[in-house]
Amino acid sequence: MEKEKINYEKIEEIVSELRLEEKVAMVHAAGLFRSGNVERLGIPSLYMSDGPMGVRNEFPNASWVPVGNSDDYVTYLPSISALACTWNRELAYEEGNVLGKEARGRGKDIILAPGINIVRSPLGGRNFEYMSEDPYLTAQLAVPYIKGVQENDVAACVKHFAVNSQETERLNVDVVIDERAVREIYLPAFEAAVKEGNSYSIMSAYNKLWGLHCSHNKWLLRDVLEKEWGYDGVLVSDWSAISNTKLAAEAGMDIEMSVTDNFDEYFFANPLIKAVKEGEVKEELIDEKVRKILKLMYRLNIFSEDRKSGEYNSSESRQKTLDIAREAVVLLKNEENVLPLSKKVKKVAVIGENANIRHSEGGGSAEVKSLYEVTPLMGIKMLLGGNAEVSYAKGYTHDLNERESVKEEAIELAKNSDIVIFVGGLKHTKEDFSLFQNALHSSKEENMVINIDSEGNDKTDMKLPYKQDEIINSLLEVNPNTVVVITAGSPVDMSSWVNNCKALVNVSYNGMEGGRALAEVLFGEVNPSGKLTVTIPKKLEDSPAHSIGEFPGGEKVRYDEGIFVGYRYFVTNNIEPQFEFGHGLSYTEFKYEDIRVNVIEEKDEINTEVSFNLINIGDRKGYEIAQLYINDVESSSKRPTLELKGFEKVSLLPGESKKVTIKLDKKAFAFYSEDEKSWIVEPGEFNILVGSSCIKINLEECINIKSKYKF
Repeated sequence: MEKEKINYEKIEEIVSELRLEEKVAMVHAAGLFRSGNVERLGIPSLYMSDGPMGVRNEFPNASWVPVGNSDDYVTYLPSISALACTWNRELAYEEGNVLGKEARGRGKDIILAPGINIVRSPLGGRNFEYMSEDPYLTAQLAVPYIKGVQENDVAACVKHFAVNSQETERLNVDVVIDERAVREIYLPAFEAAVKEGNSYSIMSAYNKLWGLHCSHNKWLLRDVLEKEWGYDGVLVSDWSAISNTKLAAEAGMDIEMSVTDNFDEYFFANPLIKAVKEGEVKEELIDEKVRKILKLMYRLNIFSEDRKSGEYNSSESRQKTLDIAREAVVLLKNEENVLPLSKKVKKVAVIGENANIRHSEGGGSAEVKSLYEVTPLMGIKMLLGGNAEVSYAKGYTHDLNERESVKEEAIELAKNSDIVIFVGGLKHTKEDFSLFQNALHSSKEENMVINIDSEGNDKTDMKLPYKQDEIINSLLEVNPNTVVVITAGSPVDMSSWVNNCKALVNVSYNGMEGGRALAEVLFGEVNPSGKLTVTIPKKLEDSPAHSIGEFPGGEKVRYDEGIFVGYRYFVTNNIEPQFEFGHGLSYTEFKYEDIRVNVIEEKDEINTEVSFNLINIGDRKGYEIAQLYINDVESSSKRPTLELKGFEKVSLLPGESKKVTIKLDKKAFAFYSEDEKSWIVEPGEFNILVGSSCIKINLEECINIKSKYKF
């Protein structure tokens, strides 16, 4: 069908008619969020927009001061990190579909999402924009997300390609890493985005890889992306990611975007015309870029009268946002069944600044001008109605002079309430960003713990800012049944209070309906079903990048942990986390039984079918996320103790049993050999491990693979 949409003859006709200056106009920005057009031939600009959590507010063509009109309020979607906690492929599609529909409704051609970089450190500033520390899970959710976006005649722009896991020195840091780790950890989600998701555009990363900026890196863009994976979409630079005309042009970059308004001086503008005229860059390279841009325009039906118009702020989109938010809430602890709370309660204390602020308008390029945002405080009040007295206290603050008084106010409120709900964690308001920047240059130790989730900076440590640990411990002393809710896009240090906390809920920035979803989970209208997509360590030094002292690095950052990222490192080295990858509780219980594995080796393929029964043995309907891990019993190359290779999210009524089937191919058993420059499956025994997290394994079966496979 796509070939029918693309008029290749017309593309060649246009290329032949274009003058050099017109071709060059198409391959660089003519505005902060649009490429150049060729009015003479009816070729329009490509209009782009951030972001992964909703279509960003409107900017003038050449200014970063928002237009400020009322027409760019939009649906605020759960962050990518929140979406991933659903482990729900269908909801990933729905979020992408809402985003694509709203981008098209706002007149956009390319939406700069999703972010699918691997979470390497708890301190990564943009972790909330990414899905997981695991490449398989990221790929499984990225593909339906991309398809959802692109159904609306809008291109997804998958970012940031590649090996981009920090904000510190992001424009220049040089990543030193072995090829095996690149292949096994940092590239698989991008490969799936190309081969399975058919992403129409990809954004190159800021960082260097092996000494070359990613936007200039022929191995990355030509050898891997184009030749190995067959990518034929458009490569868009991150804003200001190109710094050399010839290198970027020859490496395969197609459109240069940047942050300044001197558009004719961009590397792909007048300098590119000069390079072609002086013979440094072949004009055929420019033709190649123009062809890909025109192909994208056909894919998006830009030249058709039947192009989808999109829509934004529909009630249907808001409902889908709520559906996603409900499944994104992760229940980490629930001792003595403190949760769910009774809706017949009379006096409720809601404490903590995160209960009463909006998160949508911060975070850097992920910011959203949300039509509305239901805070946790609002969500709780909306659910309980007028028969309960819901009182709020801030509990903590960045203001040093007020810190003690707001803490005392919160404790007094807690003493006089039936239920205490603390909502804290991280945030990324513009005020916090300013505080963080000031703290980096402050000599006062008490001001240093700010820590925010935002583009442009990494956190200094895992500590909760504004001395939240103190207020949490005080509340737990006053009321041991205090429910602690942590809102954050990254793991935080819970060590000082987690053992005394009976009920603990974790949620990332959960969109415009996040407060409603949280309230429904707390008071039992929704059974929690989210699970962690990153490991929460007990202390920062337990994380692999920090155990070797290589985050964030200096001019270079050495990824010497190699393939041992996240749970791969923790499980292999028997390091106990605070909460493991894949962990998440329910208000019901599930039983796993009767595993069966069938393996057929034929025609260079390993067709493996794993089936087992999953039973809801509790008294509530619920979802369980059954996870399948592979363990290579004996390998010529060091491998993690286990690796995620399959999962299914299953809905079960009380007492209901379902047969779950997960299929595996040869890639599930393979590792990348740098010596053979291939993926290898060695003959021998493999353990199939099925469970509710990476360390809670319920079923196990050993299989034997007879032949060696190389691909």
